Amino acid sequence: MDRRNDKRGLRGQAGRMRGGRGSGRASPGSVRLWGRHAVEAALRNPDRQHRKLWATREGLASLDGELPAGFPLEFAEVADLARLVARDAPHQGLVLECEPLPDLHLDDVLGGEPGRPIVVLDQVTDPHNVGAILRSAAAFGAAALVTQDRHAPPESGVVAKSASGGLEIVPWVRVVNLARALEEMAEAGYWRLGLAGEADATFAAALPEGPVALVLGAEGEGLRQNIAAHCDALARLPIGSAMESLNVSNAAAIALYAVATR
Repeated sequence: MDRRNDKRGLRGQAGRMRGGRGSGRASPGSVRLWGRHAVEAALRNPDRQHRKLWATREGLASLDGELPAGFPLEFAEVADLARLVARDAPHQGLVLECEPLPDLHLDDVLGGEPGRPIVVLDQVTDPHNVGAILRSAAAFGAAALVTQDRHAPPESGVVAKSASGGLEIVPWVRVVNLARALEEMAEAGYWRLGLAGEADATFAAALPEGPVALVLGAEGEGLRQNIAAHCDALARLPIGSAMESLNVSNAAAIALYAVATR
């Protein structure tokens, strides 16, 4: 389906920005997203509950379509928007305050299409990396992203901007115990393939035909011993000796491409 023919209307009319200058922090229990792709994707996501959109006239004009009648919208100057978001955040004239996405359980995503991988991140804490991985996961049709709740960044504007809309597309499951989650994936028929630079097997040789969970660790530390032990196999990407390793988001993109084209 052509996404351009399936877009909810997004532009509308409103008054000038009123009240305080803003602190850069969202209201309690809410999230602020910024940038055209992140905001546009969130506005189209039926699972999102929106509180307010601040926009410059140029930013609003960049959205495709019309906002629903009565949507809470205020026009603002660029300087006003800068005070609503993190310092130097590239807001592109759009800032959306909304509710966090609903919590998901692992059972909600297991048993999907066999060709769609699950991406598992072991203590990857950089929100830019997590966002970039979500973007690749959306591009290559991953079924879900799974992280440990205590060792992953929260849903945020930085994650959403780096994901370029992927945050609204790929289900993000947070679990308490990552090792137990990997056991549940095995019980559901997934082959758990961990990426490790020291592995003997190459990724292509170790990649199975059936459902697969791609397990990636943090840069530097890699997979923790217990998480590696819960993988069915470990494999490495065949990079040249001139580079010791790849950024985790780059490694995820290459692995997802390999799954998509196997």
